[in-house]
Formats: sequence, structure tokens, C-alpha cells
Amino acid sequence: MALIFNILMTFLTVMQFAIIARALLSWFDRGMRSPVAQILVQITEPIMAPIRRVLPTAGFIDFSPIVAILLIWVLRQMLVVAVAG
Repeated sequence: MALIFNILMTFLTVMQFAIIARALLSWFDRGMRSPVAQILVQITEPIMAPIRRVLPTAGFIDFSPIVAILLIWVLRQMLVVAVAG
């Protein structure tokens, strides 16, 4: 059980960092054309696309990374409570 918990927590942490990196990189590479940007898009798009479909647009500001990070944080907390309690 501990191994599965550690794997899930590591995966969620990596996803959080990938989402943050994608958001920061989008400020400098608007088209996301660099190889690093392409990898980040491939990794994070399965999480970001459904959020973007539900979230209303706010002009040029994309709030989906913030929502995704918050959802991952909630999921991490739920996992900690489930394992601890």
C-alpha cells in the first residue's frame, strides 16, 4: 500500500510541476513550439483540456492551470487522509 501511495504522490507532484512549467513557458513561447514545450503540452493536456472545456473564458487569461493545480492538491490531501485514517 505504501508503494502505491508513494507512486501516486510522486506522479501528482510531477504533474503539478509540469503544469507550472507549462504556464511559465507559455509566457515566453506563445506558440509552444520548442521541444520542451511540446513535451509539457503532451503530458499536461489530458488534465488541462477537460478543465478548459468547463471553465468560462476570460479573454487571454487561462485559469485552467490554477484549477488543475488546486484539483491535484485536493486529490493529494484526500490520498493522505485515506492512507492515514
